[in-house]
Amino acid sequence: MSALAGTVKGWFREIVADWDRFWFTPVDPATLSLIRVFAGAMLLYTHGVWSLKLESFFGADGWLMPDAVHAFHREMHTWSYFWWLRTPGQLWGAHLAAIVVFAMLTVGLFSRVVAPLAAIATLSYIQRVPGALFGLDQINALLAIYLCLGPCGARYSFDHWLAKRRGVGLVAVEPSIAANIAIRLIQLHMCVIYLFAGTSKLMGLAWWNGFAMWLALGNYEYQSLDMTWLAHWPRTVSLLSHVTIFWETFYCLLIWSKRWRPVMLILAILLHMGIAICLGMMTFGLVMLIGNLAFVSPLLVQRMLAGRGGAVAPQSRADLEGA
Repeated sequence: MSALAGTVKGWFREIVADWDRFWFTPVDPATLSLIRVFAGAMLLYTHGVWSLKLESFFGADGWLMPDAVHAFHREMHTWSYFWWLRTPGQLWGAHLAAIVVFAMLTVGLFSRVVAPLAAIATLSYIQRVPGALFGLDQINALLAIYLCLGPCGARYSFDHWLAKRRGVGLVAVEPSIAANIAIRLIQLHMCVIYLFAGTSKLMGLAWWNGFAMWLALGNYEYQSLDMTWLAHWPRTVSLLSHVTIFWETFYCLLIWSKRWRPVMLILAILLHMGIAICLGMMTFGLVMLIGNLAFVSPLLVQRMLAGRGGAVAPQSRADLEGA
């Protein structure tokens, strides 16, 4: 019994050690900073588009009036600063302020302050117009929230540039536990999204018989690139359908494997760029790829952005090989 108890204790200690290593190993914030650049640009673009019909969507007398939105949410007690905006001047002032916040997040200026402000603004827009809520907005929101948790402006930012100016020389970027937590949360959230997407498709007969991809590619409502020639290639359509559902269902398992991770990320690029190009969902396809960046090692990010012969932070090399 004592030997069994010792074995169980050893297993338990290993589980606790792995848990701590997974969440609390300091990592270089390179990946989180790169996500900030792309996610900030997406927030800037997608919210800038609201300017075309701002008062129609968000005005007190717009298409979705506040009373109607409150009735839609019922007892959810959702919050949005748009409830306080009564005049067009107030509305445009708040909108322009949000655009400035998103721009500052993109370039990494006062990142630790503007990241929470960007998350608040993103959620406020979503809660005000629930009838215009789509997958793009949901991914925007999750990225904005997780960027608040770590030093997203530590690299590739005006914050880092200003720190170097003040320090009169190279400012070392220290590995961060907060950066690791933020990245892990994005990774897990992406796994949950794909798992639910894949398992929900298993409930549809069209995915089992391989016909589902044709229903999307042959739909003229979404078609931005004529793919109807695939009607003459039914086995190719069937293969695309089955690869898609396999990839989504098993993403949450295979993405953690060093051997399978490049394959899963390549398939992510092919799938989401296919959605972007063939179905006209360019922003959605791109924002999903931004989320997938969380699985790119900070060491690889540094190597790519440093250029040939560029310096990579030596203190992060050992930690990032297995990120």
